[in-house]
Amino acid sequence: MTDFEHASVVLCPAGPMLLRGKHEIQDADGKIHRTVRPVSAVCMCGGSAIKPWCDGTHRLLAARARDNDETPG
Repeated sequence: MTDFEHASVVLCPAGPMLLRGKHEIQDADGKIHRTVRPVSAVCMCGGSAIKPWCDGTHRLLAARARDNDETPG
């Protein structure tokens, strides 16, 4: 068996969920999203423009939150 045949999940702090191995994602509407990639990044912040996949928006959201915390009030 190859590593692709053994599925695993890694939750990245303040980032996506990484899925390794054979997998498919079912979204909230019940649509199945299949992939042939050995690793897929699933959006966990809710801000991605290409849901269910991560597009890196979590980095922008984190930067905005830091900026808001540093703004004198």
